[in-house]
Parts: sequence; C-alpha cells; structure tokens
Amino acid sequence: MINVVLADDHVLVRDGIKALLEDQTGITVIDEASNGKEALEVIAKNKPHVLIVDIRMPEMNGIEVVAEITKNKIDVRTLVLSMHDSEEYVVKSIQAGADGYLLKGASKEEFLKAVNNVAAGDKYFTGDVSTIIMNNFVNGNTATKEEQKTAIKELPFKLTKRERQILTLVLELKNNKDIADELAISKRTAEVHRFNLMKKLEAKNLQELTNKAKEYQLI
Repeated sequence: MINVVLADDHVLVRDGIKALLEDQTGITVIDEASNGKEALEVIAKNKPHVLIVDIRMPEMNGIEVVAEITKNKIDVRTLVLSMHDSEEYVVKSIQAGADGYLLKGASKEEFLKAVNNVAAGDKYFTGDVSTIIMNNFVNGNTATKEEQKTAIKELPFKLTKRERQILTLVLELKNNKDIADELAISKRTAEVHRFNLMKKLEAKNLQELTNKAKEYQLI
C-alpha cells in the first residue's frame, strides 16, 4: 500500500487528486495540507511514502518544502505537481531534491505512473520538461544511465544575462570590438564583462573557457 500526503492550497484540487488516487488499488491518501509548514507537520506525524506537493502555497512554497525534506533527510519521496513548465521552476525543484515533476495537465495514466514510480524509488519527470532536464543537468557524453537520472550540476557562480551573452559571442571567436558593436555597448564595457566572465569560470584562455562552459552545460 502506498500512503500519500497531498499538499495544495486549493481544496478542490486536493479533492480531485484524492478521488483519482483512491479509485486505484494500492494507493491511499492518509492526510492533506493546505500550506508548506502544515505539509511538514503532517509528514512528521504520518510518515507517508509519497508527498505530492504544489509549488505555489502560503507559509512555505513547495520547493522550500522539498528542500527542507532533503536537508533533514526525511524519509518520504516527493512528487512536485505543478501547472508551471518554466525552466526556473523545474530546475529549482530538482535542485531542491524532488524525485519527480509532473504538470497538472497530465493524463490520469501518466499521473498514476508517476506516483507509482516515485514510490518505488525511481525518478519521474514528465516528457514536457525532459528537454529542460537534459539541458541543465545531464552531461550526455560521460554520464552513466544511472547518473543521468539524478545528475545535478549546480553552478558555483552566478552569471548575469549580459555575461551569458558575452560568453556566447566569445565562444564564436568574436573580439571585444565585435562584441561591443553587436550588443551596442562600449568596447571598454565589453572588455570588463569578458574579464569578469573569465574570472568567474577561472579560465586563463579561450580553450579553458570553452572547457568550463561545456563542463557546466553553458553551451
């Protein structure tokens, strides 16, 4: 029997999910929560196998709940169920330690498959976000299949939007003047951005910069 806790601030959503799950043999919704803090309290009390959690909730959002569970090594599997397919939400959820990410528009069959997979100790990410996962976490040439399921490459630095633009142009072998002309900035500004970029990636030359960009899946 898979014991599930639902965490969503919309009662109608919880009722719909509960009805769907309890129509299946082997799955029971043992408790519910309407905000993040309540979800953690319910988990501590009931010790469910799976937490199905929405992202946007009061008190503490779903990503923060997952991060807290991961940080404290709480024995519960986490499936984020969200209406958002944006890269930001997907990446943050996985970095927090989510075992699965599913969109609320998923079919009944996919939803049940996700719950069962996560409960069994596997990862489950809907096909709609698989490209995001590949682009952000998987080093496809060197990672094993097992590593590809869980690989998370968190940047030890933060690049600004402008620095990412500079990186792209530098790797296209454009000089500072060309970069300045293309971005409508001064040559001096282009030089400063390039210097900061090289410093953040600890690269001394173009080859090292290219290698670092590949290592952190920036290209």
